Amino acid sequence: MTELRTDRLLLRRWRESDLAPWAAMNADPEVREYLGEPLTREQSDASVARFLADFARRGYGWWAVEVRATGEFAGFAGLDPVDDGLPFTGVEIGWRLARPAWGRGYATEAALTVLDHGFGALGLEEILAVTAVGNVRSQAVMRRIGMTRDPAGDFDDPQAPEGPLRAQVLYRIARGAQRASRMR
Repeated sequence: MTELRTDRLLLRRWRESDLAPWAAMNADPEVREYLGEPLTREQSDASVARFLADFARRGYGWWAVEVRATGEFAGFAGLDPVDDGLPFTGVEIGWRLARPAWGRGYATEAALTVLDHGFGALGLEEILAVTAVGNVRSQAVMRRIGMTRDPAGDFDDPQAPEGPLRAQVLYRIARGAQRASRMR
C-alpha cells in the first residue's frame, strides 16, 4: 500500500492503534454533524476493515492521516468510487479530521496530495467531491484545492433521512486543473 507524505502529514495504512481514536472521532457529534448519526465502536472498527479490504482489492481508498511531528492520528483522507444509486459516477475525494486537527490546514494539505496521487499514479481524468449543502468548511477546502461547484449536479442523497443532510452539493476537478489552481 502506497504511503503519501506532505511536509506535515503522513497518509498511511491503518494500524490497530488507530481504532480507538477513529472510534472517538466517529462518536463525536460535531465531527459527524454533516455525516449522520454517531457510530458505535463496532461500526467504526468495521469501517476500517472495509477500508483495508478496499485498498487490497483496488489499490486505493482511505488512508489514515498522521501528524508527522507527533505521530498523532488526525483522521482520514483518500479516494473512493462514488456510491451506487447516485446520479453520477466517478471517484470521490474525501477527508475527515478529529476536532483537535481542525483549523490547521491539514484537510487541504492531505487533499492536495490525494489529488496528485489520483491524477498521477492512478491516472484519473476527473475527481469529484460531495458534501451536505450546510457543510461550508468542507466546501471551502474543495475550493482551496481547485475544485469547482457543479450546481447542475447537486442532488438529494437517497440514503440520507429527510432533513438538512439530504441536500448535497457536487464539486469537480479535472486532471491538470489542480496544478493550474496552485499557480494562481
